[in-house]
Amino acid sequence: MNKMNDELNGILDKYKGVKGNTILILQEIQNKFQYLPEDALKSFSEYVNTPLSEIYGVATFYSQFKFNKPGEYQIKVCHGTACHINNAVRISEIIEDQLNIKAGETTEDGKFSLDEVACLGCCSLAPVIMINDKVYGNLDDKKLRKVLKEY
Repeated sequence: MNKMNDELNGILDKYKGVKGNTILILQEIQNKFQYLPEDALKSFSEYVNTPLSEIYGVATFYSQFKFNKPGEYQIKVCHGTACHINNAVRISEIIEDQLNIKAGETTEDGKFSLDEVACLGCCSLAPVIMINDKVYGNLDDKKLRKVLKEY
């Protein structure tokens, strides 16, 4: 067995016989792998004897679940009210153009992934992005391009 199967089996065994555990298991899978790998969902489906379509139905209903492996550098663009009125849409467009990906995607080389989030809690720094755990605020086109070049 490979490492993913061992880790997945540990998660599944933890909830064996517990009813209504689908969301909890999906959350644990995502916590472990940072997204929901297709192989893990297939194994989960087989383990609980539930059609894969039902597992996907639950997972796609909730926006918290991700189906693409995140990049080495995970970029989150804040689209909360303060950031929105301070040009968050433009910030997203620049990142999409520079990296040739859309929100929810990862670059082909696996280096960057991009997500738009409701709020990063840094309203006084609007507009704001976060790359992994580092916050960059008061962005304009020039500052943003400089930040991206650092990575």
